[in-house]
Amino acid sequence: MANIKSAKKRILVNRTKADRNKAIKSGVKTAIKKVYAAIGTGDKAAATEQLKAATKVIEMAGSKGIYHKNNVAHKVSRISKAVNEMA
Repeated sequence: MANIKSAKKRILVNRTKADRNKAIKSGVKTAIKKVYAAIGTGDKAAATEQLKAATKVIEMAGSKGIYHKNNVAHKVSRISKAVNEMA
């Protein structure tokens, strides 16, 4: 355990930020799962709506520094491609 006051604060701040990052990453994963669930049902309109929602969530996570911009682009591209390839 840290003895110095600033080190104790760093531990608390890091824990807070880690919890926030974990919550946002979880939200991104959930949004992506919803897109694939909509694709699984075969409903293109629902899949498109879920894609719009997921894209927003992913890009917001990227703007907050949780994901690198290239990782954001990769995730959005992958789910967009999946929706566009629906019959």
